[in-house]
Amino acid sequence: MNLLKGKNILIVGVANKHSIAAGIAQSMAENGANLALTYQNERLKGNVEKLANDWGVKTLIPCDVGSDSEIKETFSELKSNWEHLDAVIHAVGFAPREELDGEFVDVTTREGFKIAHDISSYSFIGLAKEAKDMMQGRNGSLLTLSYLGSQMTLPNYNVMGLAKASLEASVRYLAVSMGKEGHRVNAISAGPIKTLAASGVKNFRKMLSYNASRSPIGRNITSLEVGNAATFLTSDMASGISGEVLYVDGGFNSTAMGSIEEAED
Repeated sequence: MNLLKGKNILIVGVANKHSIAAGIAQSMAENGANLALTYQNERLKGNVEKLANDWGVKTLIPCDVGSDSEIKETFSELKSNWEHLDAVIHAVGFAPREELDGEFVDVTTREGFKIAHDISSYSFIGLAKEAKDMMQGRNGSLLTLSYLGSQMTLPNYNVMGLAKASLEASVRYLAVSMGKEGHRVNAISAGPIKTLAASGVKNFRKMLSYNASRSPIGRNITSLEVGNAATFLTSDMASGISGEVLYVDGGFNSTAMGSIEEAED
C-alpha cells in the first residue's frame, strides 16, 4: 500500500528496533513515506543508523527535545533536505527511573515532575511550534503517543500518568490552534509494549502478563500494529479526524473485569 506516498514525515523518538517509533517508521516506510529520523545522542546514533539503512532513510538529525535550540536546529537541518513537511511523529516520553518505583506520594519530586512534563508533554508543543513554517499549506498532521495511565492509575506509572494526561490535553489545544492552518493533531494511546522506556517502570513484565490476560483479544499488541494505526491517522484517509486519542490496546481500556474466573471464591 502507499497511503503516505510523497509525504515528508519527521519521526522523533526512534531509539532501537523495539521502540514504538520503530514500528511507526517501518509501517510508514512500507506505505511510501519519505522519512527523516532524529536520535537523542551519540549513544543511540548507531542503533538509529542501522534501522534507517533498513528503511532506506537518508536523513538523520540529532535532537534532544529537552532543548529548544536543538529543536530549532533540527528543523533548520530539515529545511536543507526538504522544501516542505507533511507530518511530525512525537514518540518521546521520560521520567527519572526513581519516580517510577514506589508509592506516588512518596517518590514524586518537584524536579521529577518538571522533567516528566518537559520531555513527555511540552516537547510535543515545542516541535509543533517549529514545524508550522515547513507545514504551511500542506494540511499537515501531528501525532503523539500516550498511554492509559493518563486516565487511570497504574502501579508505579506515577508521574508519567500526569505527564501523559498533560500531553493528551495538549493534543486538544493544539488541534484547535493548528487547525486554523488546516493541520490535524491526534494521539495514539498504545497498550504496553516491551520498550527501553517501559523498562524503567517497576514490575513492567508483570503488567504485560496481566494486560494480555485482560485484553479482549487475549494478547498484547505489537509496535507494528501501533505503526499501522499511525500510518492511517497521518494519511489523507483520516482527513476528518483531529483532537482525538485513538486506543490501540486490544480493547483493554474498555474492560472492567476480563472474566469471572479472575475473581476468587
